[in-house]
Amino acid sequence: MRKCNAFLTAGIMVLFVVHLLWGVLMMMGVAAGGNSSFTALSYLMAAMIVGHIGIGCKLTIDTLHAVKKAGVSYPGQNRLFWIRRISGFALVLFMGIHVWIFTGVQEGGAFRLQHFNSPAFWSQILMVIALAVHLLTNIRPLKIALGIEDSKNYKTDILIVLSVLLLLSAIGFVIYLFRWRAV
Repeated sequence: MRKCNAFLTAGIMVLFVVHLLWGVLMMMGVAAGGNSSFTALSYLMAAMIVGHIGIGCKLTIDTLHAVKKAGVSYPGQNRLFWIRRISGFALVLFMGIHVWIFTGVQEGGAFRLQHFNSPAFWSQILMVIALAVHLLTNIRPLKIALGIEDSKNYKTDILIVLSVLLLLSAIGFVIYLFRWRAV
């Protein structure tokens, strides 16, 4: 089950990068919104996330049953376990808000976000933080499940790629804000 979850996670990460890049291009005005192919990829990613959540819940329940059966709980040692679960749960909540916010409309030749105000902005900042925590705490188990042994090189590579993607998305968002004010 863990191997299946690892492949599911790798697929989610690939689709996330495609989703992020396409979203940035839409915010910059380079690509048009509402492309049915990318909408289908978003639905595929959502389905994969639901599968990931289901497997994660099953593994969490199995772990909690094992802890109960053993009669011993190690809260200090299990801190990372709970950080992974809490960050994942937070991501589920923030993704719902993300879908609601980023359902946009074409107006005056520009793609406009609906209901985008200060609380919406901060919800997306919190989603990025929850995503970063979830990714950073789960890189090691993912590499183990995929059979990747050289952990330091891959962790650095993953962090560099994520940093570049986050920087690119921030630039795209700033360009979107300037374009939005100009229309």
